[in-house]
Amino acid sequence: MPNPALLPLAQRLWAARRDGVAIEIPETDTPADETASYAVQAAAIAASGLKRVGWKIGSTSAEAQKLLGTSGPGASPLLAPFCYGNGAEVPVFAAHQPGLEGEFAVRFARDLPPQPQPYAEAEVLDAIDAVAPALEIVGSRRVGGLFGQGRLLVNADFGANIAFACGNWIENWRAHDLAAAPVRLFVNDELKAEGTGARALGSPLNVAVWLANSLSARGIGIRAGEIASTGTCTGVIQTRPGDRIRLDFAALGTLAVRISAAAH
Repeated sequence: MPNPALLPLAQRLWAARRDGVAIEIPETDTPADETASYAVQAAAIAASGLKRVGWKIGSTSAEAQKLLGTSGPGASPLLAPFCYGNGAEVPVFAAHQPGLEGEFAVRFARDLPPQPQPYAEAEVLDAIDAVAPALEIVGSRRVGGLFGQGRLLVNADFGANIAFACGNWIENWRAHDLAAAPVRLFVNDELKAEGTGARALGSPLNVAVWLANSLSARGIGIRAGEIASTGTCTGVIQTRPGDRIRLDFAALGTLAVRISAAAH
């Protein structure tokens, strides 16, 4: 059962995400530590009643850690209604100050349950059956926005996730050097940002290993069929309704969506 003291903030965060508003979060309501921040997150997910289809990992680059005021990554569930495919229209609320992140996604073919010892890299990579181009739209339900709020509030606030979009899955992913793979982000046909997979902890695969061990330590684990978005390779680019977004991952394919205004 969630700690009753955590429920008010969790319920406020879910209501703000659902209703498209930003809320004041007094310093006294900030979770005291990482354990409490993830407990608020779990209570907010429970309040939503929505299905988990995977995970998003954030703050996997030095740039993202500096912007958020955090020293390490964090993870949060991806919820089914906020996940989209190639060519989709993705609704956002302006109050959440949406930003774009070009990322990689990995898909797990088998469970990686909690275990006493850390997972070896080979164990995690053997569980991955496909990789895809991906886009995460991030933002904040907090008045004041995403940047500088620190890892604890980001964890609590659904990991700053607004939405996620995924391109076509590539099963021969081992034929590609994901660390060197380019990621180019276009908004309305204008190149806005670019990078490589190395910006995410040196490689998107390093992020997958981090996720498996982080969740295992928390007693959660990864389920077969779940996906994970591995953190920005392009930085964060602000967006607004009407924008046409295209991501070019060279040999790994492309992904395109249109941003629209969510209905209150």
